[in-house]
Amino acid sequence: MPGLDQGYLALLRDILETGVRKADRTGTGTLSVFGRFLRHDLAQGFPLLTTKRLHVKSILYELLWFLRGDTNVRFLREHGVSIWDEWATPDGELGPVYGAQWRRWRGADGREHDQVSALVEGIKRKPDSRRHLINAWNVAELPDEALAPEANAAAGRMALPPCHVMYQFYVANGRLSCLMTMRSVDVFLGLPYNCASTAFLTTMIAQQCELQPGEVVFSLGDTHLYSNHLDQARLQVTREPRPAPRLALLRKPASVFDYQFEDFRIDDYDPHPHIAAPIAK
Repeated sequence: MPGLDQGYLALLRDILETGVRKADRTGTGTLSVFGRFLRHDLAQGFPLLTTKRLHVKSILYELLWFLRGDTNVRFLREHGVSIWDEWATPDGELGPVYGAQWRRWRGADGREHDQVSALVEGIKRKPDSRRHLINAWNVAELPDEALAPEANAAAGRMALPPCHVMYQFYVANGRLSCLMTMRSVDVFLGLPYNCASTAFLTTMIAQQCELQPGEVVFSLGDTHLYSNHLDQARLQVTREPRPAPRLALLRKPASVFDYQFEDFRIDDYDPHPHIAAPIAK
């Protein structure tokens, strides 16, 4: 099976060659395709792109932030991660974004539901269930498109709607796999982070459930390159992929919520240099 790098480069070429021009929320403009898949077998290494260096610290701390149920950027800033700063209120609030939906989904009766705890317990009790899901698309708390992200957060709505809207987990032959669904895919900046984050999460849950990591599969809706990322994409497709690195978990914490940054070690990561690109806001 080709690794993530090969599939990702093929996706970049697909968009550059066949993408249609579309307007978008930011006013930047995109080249877009619709309905694509990527997959990677975690037994073949960890899916950190090697055709450009990724900032592993940002990926991991963001995931740990989600798992805390946190929606204020304070935790991220304390650890030198600024990827959410653009959309936060002056006091760091983002409204009920991913962490709130994962850990505190509010039901019609006002009770909060911890989807991550339910997921882990469900995998342990009924591994063959088809209901191992985490969903972030909470229609009641989506932002008002007429307002700026900070204004939505100040009003108690999500600053931005979720891009990675659903995770479905699957157990077979002692391995845990995950299908992650994205409605909107910033291929150059966002997707490489999302792929690695999904792999980290799958590996953590597999360890907690005494399973081996399986495949990570990515179902991609509106899959696009922003118009100010095209030159960077053209550079990246000229690079030859290198062997995938390896992930080592250095301990097994008491729960999926107790992992720390220091529990993860990436071995043999030898990527091409980073390629800078602006965020479309």
